[in-house]
Parts: sequence; C-alpha cells; structure tokens
Amino acid sequence: MTTPSEQPRFGTLLVIGLGLIGGSFASAVRHAGICAQVLACDRDAQALRIAKAQGVIDDYREHLGEAVAEADIIMLAVPILSMESVLLELAHFNLDGKIITDAGSSKRSLLEAAEVAFGEIPPLLVPGHPIAGSEKSGIQAAQAELFCGHKVLVTPHAMIDHGALAVVKALWRATGAEVLEMDVQRHDEVLAVTSHLPHLLAFSLVDTLATGRDNQEIFRYAAGGFRDFTRIAASDPTMWHDIFIANKDAVLRALRDFTLDLDKLRTAIESENGQYMLGVFTRAKVARDHFTKMQSRKAYMEPMTQQDICFIARPGGAVCGEIRVPGDKSISHRSIMLGSLAEGVTEVEGFLEGEDSLATLQSFRDMGVVIEGPHQGKVTIYGVGMHGLKPAPGPLYLGNSGTAMRLFCGLLAGQAFDTTLTGDESLSSRPMGRVANPLALMGAVIDTQSEGRPPLNIRGGLPLKGIEYSMPMASAQVKSCLLLAGMYADGETRVIEPAPTRDHTERMLGGFGYPLTVEGNRVTIRGGGSLKGCHIEVPSDISSAAFFMVAASIAHDSELLITHVGINPTRIGVINILRQMGADLTLENEREVGGEPVADIRVRSAQLKGIEIPQDQVPLAIDEFPVLFVAAACAEGRTVLKGAEELRVKESDRIQVMADGLETLGVKLTTRPDGIEIEGGAQIGGGEVESHGDHRIGMAFAVAALRASGEIRIRDCANVATSFPNFVELAQSVGFQLHTEE
Repeated sequence: MTTPSEQPRFGTLLVIGLGLIGGSFASAVRHAGICAQVLACDRDAQALRIAKAQGVIDDYREHLGEAVAEADIIMLAVPILSMESVLLELAHFNLDGKIITDAGSSKRSLLEAAEVAFGEIPPLLVPGHPIAGSEKSGIQAAQAELFCGHKVLVTPHAMIDHGALAVVKALWRATGAEVLEMDVQRHDEVLAVTSHLPHLLAFSLVDTLATGRDNQEIFRYAAGGFRDFTRIAASDPTMWHDIFIANKDAVLRALRDFTLDLDKLRTAIESENGQYMLGVFTRAKVARDHFTKMQSRKAYMEPMTQQDICFIARPGGAVCGEIRVPGDKSISHRSIMLGSLAEGVTEVEGFLEGEDSLATLQSFRDMGVVIEGPHQGKVTIYGVGMHGLKPAPGPLYLGNSGTAMRLFCGLLAGQAFDTTLTGDESLSSRPMGRVANPLALMGAVIDTQSEGRPPLNIRGGLPLKGIEYSMPMASAQVKSCLLLAGMYADGETRVIEPAPTRDHTERMLGGFGYPLTVEGNRVTIRGGGSLKGCHIEVPSDISSAAFFMVAASIAHDSELLITHVGINPTRIGVINILRQMGADLTLENEREVGGEPVADIRVRSAQLKGIEIPQDQVPLAIDEFPVLFVAAACAEGRTVLKGAEELRVKESDRIQVMADGLETLGVKLTTRPDGIEIEGGAQIGGGEVESHGDHRIGMAFAVAALRASGEIRIRDCANVATSFPNFVELAQSVGFQLHTEE
C-alpha cells in the first residue's frame, strides 16, 4: 500500500456498501491519500457510524442522492444480486463525468445489469474484481492491508473510457494490489474454476460430513489437510449464494468437468487402476508445486522477461576443490522423450532439474504420460508406447529450450493430433525452418510465424514418408528431429551429416531397443519399430563442466577435479581445443555408464596460447564457444574461429554478443560472419556487459572475472537456471567471487 501523497490526485470517492471489501477499499484509499475525500453510503446506519469512528472513511451520507452528487468516483461494493437494483437507483441521478467501478466476482452479470439500468454500458463504468478476502465479514473486519500483494482484475469492455480505466487502476495500485486486465467472459470462466468451484465443493463436503451420524468424531480427529481445504466453507453464505446464481453458467461448466473427472477416478479406484490414479496424483502434485513456484515468481513457465537477475563477478581468485556439475541437458531431454514413447517403465538417474528439462517433462505429462519425480535427479516414466500420447489441453510451453522445440517437431509430426509449441521471448525469436523444411519433405505440415519462428502449429494425422536428407550444416538437433520423425515414417529415413555432431539420440535409441544403422556420416532408421523401457544414468554435462575447465585453466594457482563428466566422442571438442591451447587437463577413472563414456576431469592452471581452431572440432564444441572465447582472451597470441555460423542462431547471436561484451572489457577482436579472431594477452578490464538472456553468455563472463582487473556486472542472467540451476553456489564453493542481484 502506498504512503499518503502530498496532494490528492483525485476528487471524492464514494463507496456504496461497507462490508469487508468496501470497508477495506475505503480504508486503503483513505490511508494512501490518493483521493480528496472518502465517503460511504450504506443502508446499515450503524456500519456507517462505526466506519467513521474507526477512521475507515472521512464521512458518510445516509441518502444516496446526496452522496452521488458529491462523488467523482463511485465504488459499488454491494452483493452481486443487489447490483441491478443499485444501478437502477443510480440511473435516476446525474452521473455526468462520474466514474463507476465495482468489486464483484461476476462481470457478465454486472454488464447485463448496467444495460438494464442505463440502456447501454456506460463508457465510465470500469468493472473490477479484487482476488482477496477473509473468513470474517462486515465493517468490523475491514483492513487497509487486505489487498496488499494480491491481484485485482479489471475487465475493460468495448465502450470503456481509457481515462476512467487508468483512474481505477491507480486507485487499486494505491491499495498495494497488483492490477491485471482480463476479458469479461474469460474472467468469469477462470474464477468459476479457481474460486467458485472450490468454495462450492468445500460447502458441500462440510455439509455432508456435518449431517452424518459420526460428525463429532470426524471433526474431532480431522487433520490439517481437512481444515485447510474446508476453511473457505466459513465464508459468507449469502455472498456465495449470490455468486453461484450470478455466475451460474460458468460454475455449472466447471462442475460438469470436475464431475466427469471424479467419475473416472472413482472407476479407477473400483478397478484398482493404479496407473490412472498415479497419473492424476502426480499431475496434481506437480501442478500444485508449480503454482507455489509461480507465487514466488520462480516457475519455469514464467516468462524470463519478467525477471532481471544480474551476476556481480568480482575480480581474482583461485579455483580449487572437487565438484560434480548437473546432469547432461541433452540426455535429460531425450530420456523423457523416449521413455514416454517406450513400452514399460523407464527409470532415470542424474536427471537435470533445470527449467528447460522440466518443461519437456511437463509437456509429456500434459500429453497423458505418468511421470514420477524428479526427486534428487531420479525420474520414473510409465511409457505409453509409440502411439499412446494424447492431445494436450493447450499449447506445450517449452521455456527457453531450442533443443526441446526442434526435437518435439519431429516427434509430434508423427502423432494423430494437432499440437502447438510455444516458448519464452528468447525461444520465440529463434528460427525453426531448419527442422520445418526437411520435415515438410517427409509430408509433415508445420505452420510457423514470420521467418519460421515460434509459436509452431504441428498438424497431426498426416502420413510421413522416409527421405534421404543431406544437412546443409552440422546440427545434432536437426539430425535428432528427423530420426524421431523417421520412427513414424513409411520406409527408411537417412540423414547425412557434413561433419560429426553429438550422437546421444542414436545411442539412446539403441539403449531403448530401436534398431538403426550408423555408417560414417550417415544414420539410417526405419519406421514402425518400438521402444522398450530401460534404466538410464545421465552423466554430468560437459557443457556445464566447460565453464570450470576454463576457470581452472586461466585462474592462477588453481587445481580442480570435476567428476562423472560425459566424454562422448561427439562432445569433447572443448577438451581437444583446450589441450591444443596448452591446458593442463587429464582424464581419470574413465568408464562407461548407461552406454555413455564418462570420466573425472582434473584441470590445473596453465598459460594458454592462441590457436586456429580446427574445423573438425567446431561441431564438437558448438555450445562451449562462449567460454572458449574467454580462454582465448586470456591466451598469448591470436585465436581464430571459422565455420561456426550456427553460433549466430543460438539463444542469442553468440558471436556478436560475446564480441560486444569482450570489447567492453578491453579485449581486441574482429568478428566475421562465421567466426571471430581474438587477440589474447591483454589485461581484461571491468565493466557492465549484457548476456541478452543467454545462459552460456552470462556464465562465460562470470569466468572472465577470474582474470579481470575490475568488477564485471552481467545483466539479464535469469536464464542460467534453464541449464545450470546451481551455477552460482557451485562457483562460489570453488573460489569464484560471484553473487546475484535482482
């Protein structure tokens, strides 16, 4: 709630109805000092006297006509079913220039009542609804802080005066509320599900139990869960009677859907269908957990543009100790995808609990797959088979993950239903034509936005045919997309790579028992096969380990052991490049886990030297180049990168964004369309750089601070959680001088 202003911004506010909401609104506005005067009018004369005595209002009027004549803004805080009669009464007075708003929870009934009273919907009528309340009612329960931190929905209509809308928004913001806009019909539908139906169920459950023979025993031994759920049954019965009548149609639709689902659950209990019950319970638990995260603004579905997290990296420090970085994101994505399409149960260990991977997991839950976890990296997937996915209730949101979106295109092109794929602001700016175009050759139809960007609409039910496709550029995502589509295609699908790329999809398909052939740079798969559930252990992500490999290499007096890192031959470009630059880097305890080679990596400080990066290593280190640019800036001599056009279409244009940041820090360089030339050896300075929402850019500049002369402030780092949720804490544990600032 705002503090009282020096000069009121608006004239006289009249509150009609001094119940909990009306009294609290009057008190909050008066306390904020945003109106010159706060008046009230109510049929309950005692409530008026109490309100004035307690300082809720400045004054009151017993006659409505007298109150309206003085008012500039009128708040209708009366029961919904009384709204029409109050509006009819107001229609007898001169309302020229007077703004009218309300606090009711049904908006359609308000607009219908306004049309009856005035013959049309007045432009100065601004419907509003605070999402706040209390078990207590009446003027005695009024509190100025009631709306602080809560949402208020305003529902503009077609004829609304936007000046009046701005005034009402300002009033609600003065109470401490967060003001949002919503369509009238959508408002009533959403409130029917999120507020009205739960109240109806709580009233019904308590009534059922209260009229039973053993009601005393039931209530005596009721646990906290029962008390929490039924608490809302203590709300004002008259108010809720009015709400259910006013919003009857939307409430009945919500009740019908709930009853149908409840009948299915009852049938599952009768037949002891444990998988159906587990599906309901796991989806409900995840949804509830997600709601809690949304309340704290940490949900993976929250657009990253709403967050502004900066890294503050102080210069210097040695990097020492032993760490294990999170699980490989590429393998985590694929384990959920193939496990969901498999027959039987798949158990995953080491799953990356980052926002990208969680978005993939949630998408398969939305398509009817029962998934337990993740819990400390463990996930259990109850596969539905190749053709067992069901249409999602809405678009699948994939957060910031280009990997997920491109692989989903191939997988979903073979389904019998249509699907829409969406993502955050960053993902929505990335081109998807590189997968949509070859899929079109297979018979798929994927509708994109301008320049091939998301959201994507994937047509279902179309027959796919196998093709031979020579990729114009090396891309594991495109290759994997076509292989997944190939499982649903008639005949063989053959993908020819211009250079080797990561082969996690091929390895995992083999682990799930799906036959395919790899011959040099050609991968061939035949449609019509099946997947069998299996056990997957996800190794630590070499892309995440790369930040610490470079850190220990460039920071003086450092020695770091990074354990259980995946060293797939198609991913070790960063190791090969650092070794050519002179890094002191050794592999220990090499072994194979779940079909993937892993090792512990020991790194010691070394003086790096500039090199011309070999062309055959570029596809093997494509995700690691941001931090390799930092290594190049600290090396003696010039480092040259060519043939890396793909870096320009990642989460950001990584060549240009890194170049801009390095130049800000005093590094000399030259960019080229397919790469960069970096002059190493000079002192890296301090300054403020932009990550442009790219997680790898943000972490790379945090590493650069180890050799900087001043503090580096890195903007827009919220997306680090998409791939490396505990990066800051892990970095601090080995010697980084790094912290975050919101």
